[in-house]
Amino acid sequence: MTDTALETDALGKRYGRTWALRDCSLQLPAGRIAALVGPNGAGKSTLLHLAVGLSRPDSGQVHVFGQDPRDNPSVLADIGFVAQDTPLYEDFTTTDLITMGGKLNRRWDAALARDRLAQLDLPSDKPVGKLSGGQRAQVALALALAKRPRLLLLDEPIASLDPLARHEFMQTLMGAVGETETTVLLSSHLLTDLERTCDYLIVMQTAQVQLAGPVDDLLAEHRTWVGPRTGADVIPGAAKVVRASHTDRQSTLLVRTQGRPLDDLAWSEHEVTLEDLVLAYLTAAARPARTSMDVTA
Repeated sequence: MTDTALETDALGKRYGRTWALRDCSLQLPAGRIAALVGPNGAGKSTLLHLAVGLSRPDSGQVHVFGQDPRDNPSVLADIGFVAQDTPLYEDFTTTDLITMGGKLNRRWDAALARDRLAQLDLPSDKPVGKLSGGQRAQVALALALAKRPRLLLLDEPIASLDPLARHEFMQTLMGAVGETETTVLLSSHLLTDLERTCDYLIVMQTAQVQLAGPVDDLLAEHRTWVGPRTGADVIPGAAKVVRASHTDRQSTLLVRTQGRPLDDLAWSEHEVTLEDLVLAYLTAAARPARTSMDVTA
């Protein structure tokens, strides 16, 4: 059994003359709860659609547990997917949807879906089209989990929910994956929710992966350095200056140190938050992107 849930190599998808995803290479280890972060148009939805076989790449490769989902459809049984607009048959009740799921999926846990929806006090005899947005998101999640997937892909399922509905959704998600070995890739703009739940980070901007790795490792490798005004692109002890801001007398740098110590007493060092890290990489990638590439979602 492969230790990699999702792997892409120079993956690309083009719509007309515009690349929605380009030279995307990443490895998501199995067993992780990963955050997929980036602005609208970064290529997040395109990546997820390629991973579930809804689109065919124009370049490169994508593999789920070592298999191409387009060439080996059997791997789709191992994938649960909740799309951004949580599409459901609006005239169906949750009972209808659970019954249909059992007829379409070879590994279907109807009891799991019923129990999770019962815990949320969702009506079983009401058309889902008449449920609230938060309730529909919970139904979609319960159905995805009922597949007993090895990989669960979530495309901004909580973006339009109010804070209470988001909290309930994330609680349901964490409770479910805590009982299994499911790998989760969750696309979202809401860094606060991701920081509490995810242990792996993938940052996308301008149709490419800018940063990927375990959250704890990435936070340990990055620091904010504050010191005398400098215009240098290379700072001793820093493997990379990700973002720099300056006043007349002072420079503030977010740097990737890769464990190297700060040996200049004129500078002070501070830890970074997940939000600091994400915003720094998105900002750094966006500067050249505005003049060199036009990307759509």
